Amino acid sequence: RDGQGRITTLGRNGSDYSGAIFAALFQAAELHIWTDVDGVLSADPRVVPEAVTLAGLSYNEACELAYFGAKVVHPQTMTPAIVRQMPIWIRNTFNPGHPGTCISSSGADDGDTLSPIKGLTLSEGLAVLNLEGAGLIGVPGTAERVFAALRHAQVSVVMISQGSSEHSICCVVRQADGQRARAALLAAFAHELGAGQVHQVQLSEGVSVLAAVGDGMAGKPGVAARLFESLGRARVNILAIAQG
Repeated sequence: RDGQGRITTLGRNGSDYSGAIFAALFQAAELHIWTDVDGVLSADPRVVPEAVTLAGLSYNEACELAYFGAKVVHPQTMTPAIVRQMPIWIRNTFNPGHPGTCISSSGADDGDTLSPIKGLTLSEGLAVLNLEGAGLIGVPGTAERVFAALRHAQVSVVMISQGSSEHSICCVVRQADGQRARAALLAAFAHELGAGQVHQVQLSEGVSVLAAVGDGMAGKPGVAARLFESLGRARVNILAIAQG
């Protein structure tokens, strides 16, 4: 019920979130979420037909995959389980014999090895907003002004990448918000643009973000090199990178 005592729901996909809340209230050992796929896949099967079902994921890996487009489980659904370190199982209603995917603190199911990359996701319909200028080098607070301007314009930032000394700052935003975001930065840095301290506020539309997610990448040399080499062979140009 809501604050006025009216029976209500928790919104779209609220059943999973409700299940997580009740699992936490009952101090359950595990949370099982029944859906229409065998578990969390390593990639979107519509794009990558050879995608496989992952045996295990960590909470961090699952949240990252969900943020960048995987639709199996919402990060908010995982919150009650993460607080209590409760394993989450993603199971298939139409194939109950399949073990599914276990999301836990360790990220590895019994017999599962921690591979460097667990999944790849692709987010489309984005734009890159780039602010650059030699007059910004060494000037404190540039990034703060960029994000404050975007916040006032009600623009959510998907990803950021920053050059050395704040000479250039680029943000990935939804393409639908691109023109509004550029207008906000043009207004916020109008003085610097007039004085030549900021050279341009450039908007590049029709952009996608490809995210490689996996706890095993930390401290393992060569993973980024393999990723960039693969994109180079596919003749894909990289506009910006960000590494967590």
